[in-house]
Amino acid sequence: MYSGLKKIGFFSALILPALLVSGYYLGGFNLWLIHGFVFVLVPLMDYVISTDTSNVPKEAISRMTKAYFYKLVTFIWVYVQLAVLIWGFYVVSTADFVGWEWLAFTSGMALVTGGIGITVAHELGHKAEKIEQVYAQILLMTVSYMHFFIEHNRGHHVRVATAEDPATSRFGENFYSFWLRSVKDGYLSAWELERERLSKRGCPFFSWSNQMIWFQVLPIAFAGLGFLVFSMLQDRWVWEVPVFFFAQSLLAFSLLEAVNYLEHYGMERKKLQTGFYEKVTPLHSWNASQRVSNFLLFQLQRHSDHHAFAFKRYQILNHYDESPQLPAGYSAMILVAFFPPLWFSLMNPRLEKWKEMRIS
Repeated sequence: MYSGLKKIGFFSALILPALLVSGYYLGGFNLWLIHGFVFVLVPLMDYVISTDTSNVPKEAISRMTKAYFYKLVTFIWVYVQLAVLIWGFYVVSTADFVGWEWLAFTSGMALVTGGIGITVAHELGHKAEKIEQVYAQILLMTVSYMHFFIEHNRGHHVRVATAEDPATSRFGENFYSFWLRSVKDGYLSAWELERERLSKRGCPFFSWSNQMIWFQVLPIAFAGLGFLVFSMLQDRWVWEVPVFFFAQSLLAFSLLEAVNYLEHYGMERKKLQTGFYEKVTPLHSWNASQRVSNFLLFQLQRHSDHHAFAFKRYQILNHYDESPQLPAGYSAMILVAFFPPLWFSLMNPRLEKWKEMRIS
């Protein structure tokens, strides 16, 4: 029963591309359907429907880990996202959008590629199988954020909840300051991590062995290919395609950074006398067990368990009562993060109370 419900729920991610496509063909303000679903309906359902704090029974963990279905769902998403994005190229090359329609369609695409796509890329990028890593990189290519593959796995997971981690938001830091720091420092960190990897292997920095060089070239090549193909089809220079591609990329990875902001806000690991930090535990990430948004995000909100045991697949991630708990799911908390006074008034007391409980 538990497995069956989860299987149905994880298909709910496909609602987003369906709403984007149907909203376009219905026309007019229906372009905002996907936004209404993500930022209005999902938070309401999270509020009304009970939270899910149940965990996979120990005797079922091995079976569910090996079940191909859960991997297949993520694989299917890769092809769905590529198809929807290429369809988006067709739309912007043929549609006569006015200003607000451009905003609605581009941000709607970002909810698909960033809201779900980067989540799937995050899941696949942690896995050892080559095909999963390739799929992760393809998804990150579609949002021009391929360095995340390096920085997240080799940087963020090592330095999380420390001052050295660009993706850990500090106590009292607003989202906009965090965005600037995380985007810039995360990018520079990825270059440095790749330099260290190449140095250990005895490879020159300026070579095709440098993943970061490829990660700059591939999104530009993808946008360039789309530009050339649709320019030939339309018999004109379709500048709308690269503009749309990079605009939705910016919005998509900004959505990722909003999630980063709320996942570790104010979290700090103790520095030991040895000079190293204490081990990452489920106490160093904000957790959220809202049922609906966890289905949509492949249980990314069970972030405490993910950081403590990064090798675990999304379907077996655990809820921990002792982890700091967000007051709502990601859809609602992202909106709160956009308004710093509201964020601080809601989260600072909760953070201080949790720290006091931990000390006592």
